[in-house]
Amino acid sequence: MRDAVIVEAVRTPVGKGKPGGALHADHPADLLARTLRTLVERAGIDPGQVDDVIGGVVTQVAEQAVNITRTAVLAAGFPESVPAMTVDRQCGSSQQALHIAAQGVRSGAYDIAIACGVESMSRVPMGSSVLPGSDPFGPMLKERYPDGLVGQGISAELITAKWDLSREELDAYAYESHRRAADAWKNGEFDREVAWTGQRDETVRPGTSPEILAGLKPAYYDERTAARFPEIGWKVTAGNASPINDGAAAVLVMGADVAERLGLRPRARFHAFAVTGDDPLLMLTAIIPATEKVLAKGGLSLADIDLFEVNEAFAPVVLAWQRETGADLARVNVRGGAIAIGHPLGASGARIMTTLLHALEDRGGRFGLQTMCEAGGLANATIVERL
Repeated sequence: MRDAVIVEAVRTPVGKGKPGGALHADHPADLLARTLRTLVERAGIDPGQVDDVIGGVVTQVAEQAVNITRTAVLAAGFPESVPAMTVDRQCGSSQQALHIAAQGVRSGAYDIAIACGVESMSRVPMGSSVLPGSDPFGPMLKERYPDGLVGQGISAELITAKWDLSREELDAYAYESHRRAADAWKNGEFDREVAWTGQRDETVRPGTSPEILAGLKPAYYDERTAARFPEIGWKVTAGNASPINDGAAAVLVMGADVAERLGLRPRARFHAFAVTGDDPLLMLTAIIPATEKVLAKGGLSLADIDLFEVNEAFAPVVLAWQRETGADLARVNVRGGAIAIGHPLGASGARIMTTLLHALEDRGGRFGLQTMCEAGGLANATIVERL
């Protein structure tokens, strides 16, 4: 089968997802359009050569509605002949876009594709796609889960309880995320991947500490939920969870033969893909079976992986994954993760791949594994091989 390779990957700095944030003034279509334009300019290709653009967005309403990826392609000045589609696999939407792009290239359906994502949580708040009074689940799902499902914050608390994680462990992990991200910015490690000069990821806090984090109150406590789940110890806070953010990212994918014909340097090869489901009540644990599945598909072991990117939706998600896999945390999110950098939902999959690619190059690693938890008990996992 034809190899699908990454030739270029860029991202915006990640902004605070509120009015006054660095990217709040940008319409999300323009945010993605500027990223797409930068991607093809850096690669030095004619955008008219792109067979498809696949974009991830979670909250597909208001300014992010009506196939925003196509809007962004046109806004970027690409030829009208370049098609685009928008996908939704919740937080893994642009990682799923990467899978679609790479699988299309491997199959021969595409020669060149762009996988990308955007989310402006300051302009299109999370949850705004559910109209007041509406029920997105329906009676048949309620028949299967009569006690009801819960929000992601409660799922994070249930994971914390199930894996017996302490508040100190959660806060220590969150502190390390900020420390690594701050050091990466200080050392210029993000300079190549961030498309816009003069701006940094806004939610990285170089001055935080475990003591500061320990002073934050639980974010999701309420009496009714506490009565339903007496095992919860209420340890998840705003400090050991990902913040609300704005951002965009894009990755250029093509056949290895196409890169050779165009005189472009392949930087990484897609090695294996997996997607799986898990308990929708715990919701965020599917990264555990997804990791096992993608390693098996790739014929690799955990020891073969040089760097891991595991989306830090919440600290307990990564820590439970580590407990089950035995992965060395020194090789996980080496430049910090979403707790520090931020989690602009639809953009995060492509943002993480952009960071993983550059980190593999800078550290001389061979294999990188990326996985993300997603609402509904889903997870994508991808292994790339640096070339």
